[in-house]
Amino acid sequence: MQVFDVWRVREDFPMLKKNMNGRPLVYLDSAATAHKPHSVIEAMHHFYEKEYGTVHRAVYELAAHSTEMYSEVRGKMQRFIHARDEEEIIFTRGTTESINLVAYSFGKAFIQEGDEIIISEMEHHSNIVPWQILCKESGAKLKFIPINEKGELRLDVFDEILSERTKLVSIAHIANSTGTLNPIEEIIQKAHAFGAKVMIDGAQAVSHRLIDVQALDVDFYAFSGHKMYGPTGIGILYGKRALLNEMPPFMGGGDMIEEVYMDHSTFQEAPLKFEAGTPSIAEVIGLGAAIDYIESIGREAIDLWQNKLLRHATEKLQEIKGLRIIGSAKQKGPIISFALEDLHPLDLGTILGLKGIAIRTGHLCAQPTLRRFGQEALARLSFGIYNTHDEIDLCVHAIKEAAVLLKPEMSY
Repeated sequence: MQVFDVWRVREDFPMLKKNMNGRPLVYLDSAATAHKPHSVIEAMHHFYEKEYGTVHRAVYELAAHSTEMYSEVRGKMQRFIHARDEEEIIFTRGTTESINLVAYSFGKAFIQEGDEIIISEMEHHSNIVPWQILCKESGAKLKFIPINEKGELRLDVFDEILSERTKLVSIAHIANSTGTLNPIEEIIQKAHAFGAKVMIDGAQAVSHRLIDVQALDVDFYAFSGHKMYGPTGIGILYGKRALLNEMPPFMGGGDMIEEVYMDHSTFQEAPLKFEAGTPSIAEVIGLGAAIDYIESIGREAIDLWQNKLLRHATEKLQEIKGLRIIGSAKQKGPIISFALEDLHPLDLGTILGLKGIAIRTGHLCAQPTLRRFGQEALARLSFGIYNTHDEIDLCVHAIKEAAVLLKPEMSY
């Protein structure tokens, strides 16, 4: 495993040199979106300035070279998540589109009235709403796995609701609200025993955990480039090749066709069947650079560092009177959400922002999860490869100051 040097890593991220409200930026919102290293920014800039051309549509030199670079990233991603074939890698606009693609296309092919889909109480809205729409349109039934007080899945309930009627289970690898790291291996095995397919929302996991989709035997795995230090507007859907070939196209348009006549059309096989229109070429190039960057450091080293940050932040936050951490699962990703007694998270986030500290506040796109814990809004800290113990200490000190400012009777 590579030796991890956070101070060297920080030099790779130009945004970390920025001031916010006159203070050095302390960025603790990587679960929302991660900053980009020089290598990603430069790869996209160089492509636009020196190599730009369309893909799959022409034979002149620029187009041929762009197509070659674009295709290389598909192979790079195949190796990154250990897919069997490059054809199992579909480029999308992000995790949300990937999930919607499965809901529409898998749903159209395989979900009928009376079928059941299982999600959980801890899902991001992007892994709830598409299934609600599908069930309303198809007559299928949506069931969910509740969570306990620690923010862990109630697998005993999962065992009760799983049946031969279950056609799909869709679960977050790491919850964006509680940080819970779910036992997806066990979930996949149990679902497959009943013949159900499994989709995993890997948006919060792929940047720092080793993902082997073949070893997991997962049917679909979705994630976004911008959370793994790559560009916005690009994401990945992994799907087993045989399954993808049974699913209809998600959108119609250029590049996804085989032949078009006035009365009918035939389509490419996966992945092109699901990639209608001119793709996000520069974003794919940037995603390839992000893969290179992560692998240059090593996901095991990244995961180890972020776990250290998580432990340090948890210990420090627990020292604050009236602060309640939401989500105390034994296995967690680098995310901490919390409520501070009698203080609204938006007020806290505003004061921290004035001090140059960026955190997430609000419902975290996880309203059912928050309601489970009697909350309408939370504050959230989430850690990236570039964060330090000193930044956490600054944030905790600022939270204490904000608490005293907003509630003078409190003292530390």
